[in-house]
Amino acid sequence: MNYFFLSLFLLVLAFLFSMFRIMREYERAVIFLLGRFYRVKGPGLIVVIPFIQQMVRVDLRTVVMDVPTQDVISRDNVSVKVNAVVYYRVVDAQQAIINVENFRDATSQLAQTTLRSVLGQHELDEMLSARDALNVDIQQILDKQTDNWGIKVSNVEIKHVDLDEQMVRAIAKQAEAERVRRAKVIHANGEMEASEKLREAAKVLAEEPSALQLRYLQTLTEIASDKTNTVVFPLPIDLVKPFTKQ
Repeated sequence: MNYFFLSLFLLVLAFLFSMFRIMREYERAVIFLLGRFYRVKGPGLIVVIPFIQQMVRVDLRTVVMDVPTQDVISRDNVSVKVNAVVYYRVVDAQQAIINVENFRDATSQLAQTTLRSVLGQHELDEMLSARDALNVDIQQILDKQTDNWGIKVSNVEIKHVDLDEQMVRAIAKQAEAERVRRAKVIHANGEMEASEKLREAAKVLAEEPSALQLRYLQTLTEIASDKTNTVVFPLPIDLVKPFTKQ
């Protein structure tokens, strides 16, 4: 008889202890009473009645989720492989448990399809040079679609855009051609500026003939510094005119 009461006492004691749960600061407990939603409890010490109430634990911390590599065809028909990372957290534990079967898998699958859909609307150059704008577009779309699940998508970052070797070589050729074009434009602009300066100098020399003589003498002085060469320098007519007049 004593063993019976002892067993009963231990059973009641275990039942009482099983009623108490401790929820951390970043956790919430979604409580169901006989299968119906009752309330969200936590953090701290909570009471869950066994067999009558069921508890689902939800983590409210930010989750870093890797989006697997996706095959994307850009708007200019270039095939690339893109992967990304998504930062999200649960802001409403009730909706995250009731409105979707598995909010983690649902968010992952939605991120993959959204990544392909958004990047497929842009050209390759935009994927490589305008990642910040693409990140914002993907984040806004995900955040809007997961709002009914109690999920807040705070950030999306495209990590890698991988190209095949042929496309890499084509882009390298394109970049080289662009550099050659810029060099030619810069050279042409330099020639234009030089011609403008020469025209202005010619006007000044035409107004003052003595200036042309001084320029000849200055050039002769610069050439004469190199004694290894023989210099044949033309004699300006203006220097001889004073003697011919006599």
